[in-house]
Amino acid sequence: MMKRSSVIILSAVLASTVVLSGCQSTKRLFGGKGEQDANAPVALTAIQPTATAARLWSASVGKGEGNAGALQGPSIADNHVYASAFTGGVRALDLATGRTAWTFPSKARLSGGPGVGDGVVVVGGLDGEVIALDAATGALKWQSKISNEVIATPTVGQGLALIRGNDGKTTAFDVHTGEVRWFVAKDMPPLTVRGNDSATLGPGVAFVGNDDGSMSALVLGNGQIVFDHPVGEMSGRSDLERLADVDGSPVLDGSTLYATSFKNSTIAMDGPSGRELWTSEHGGIGRAAVSSNAVVVADRQGIVWGLDKNTGSALWKNESLKNRKIYSPVIHGDYVAVADFDGYIHWLKLDDGAFAARARVGKDAIKSNPVVSNGTLVVQDVKGRISAFSISP
Repeated sequence: MMKRSSVIILSAVLASTVVLSGCQSTKRLFGGKGEQDANAPVALTAIQPTATAARLWSASVGKGEGNAGALQGPSIADNHVYASAFTGGVRALDLATGRTAWTFPSKARLSGGPGVGDGVVVVGGLDGEVIALDAATGALKWQSKISNEVIATPTVGQGLALIRGNDGKTTAFDVHTGEVRWFVAKDMPPLTVRGNDSATLGPGVAFVGNDDGSMSALVLGNGQIVFDHPVGEMSGRSDLERLADVDGSPVLDGSTLYATSFKNSTIAMDGPSGRELWTSEHGGIGRAAVSSNAVVVADRQGIVWGLDKNTGSALWKNESLKNRKIYSPVIHGDYVAVADFDGYIHWLKLDDGAFAARARVGKDAIKSNPVVSNGTLVVQDVKGRISAFSISP
């Protein structure tokens, strides 16, 4: 039986799904009445917009992930949006219009979204499938399989496709032939938050967030570990208290790495050496967003924090989205955008965190990482609907 075969869904204190190693029963953990009330999502109140968010187009790519916990989202490259559906295959859409450029049908339960690079689109499935397509035509190049579900979007570049299994194993495939070049396995804690995220490429190296709260640097040539540095400490008396997963992709800005942890911790590191530059007590389960002077994170309660890029000190916080299941912020022009469980996208001003604009994709949750290219923000909801937005003052 797979190591991560059983799921415990925590109460809204965590607002995340966690997985037990081994074969265990599935159940829900509930608090008392007062605790439930404290963890209820904050109701939205009207805002006075200072910016205009405009929907550019919408399109369906098939049946979405639903409650699979795959955080399935799009990727953008060469003025195209690449997206997959839980059932329905892979599509390439024109970034400007949303029109379909090509479709690759598949019976696989695709998850995590496609990664693109080196002229190749690579997508994984819940049964361990790895499928590589020609980015220009959608033609099948090769396919393979790993031993665990693929929830993270593959990372493609520098001749490799890096596949993160949900068992802590990273496998490097030759992006053109599908040959396995190397793999690195990471020991899993007894209890982890469900899922992981893509590796981040640097010159000749990949940076990977781990379920034990650490971040690893791997040599692309052979998978050798250059350094293994803690982002969130696995401290506490119980397995639940020790949850410290780094499930958002590290962000490489110049030579500086930024990573955030479920333990409500964010760090900045010198990428080449692994030397820590600063640490903050604010962080969360998703990716960090990095602008010219701020690092923005959403903690596990849904509080959005703006941190000073040079010191890690708090510049501002926005508590108005508490418990609305905010995952990964993204920089969109002079704003930071976050999506929530009720299908809304919120744009906050980067300088003070105040609301600038709001738009609703639909009534379904947005769990995936929004992506931005050429001033266009693209999101995918759990029903498989893709929407593109612009933002202007």
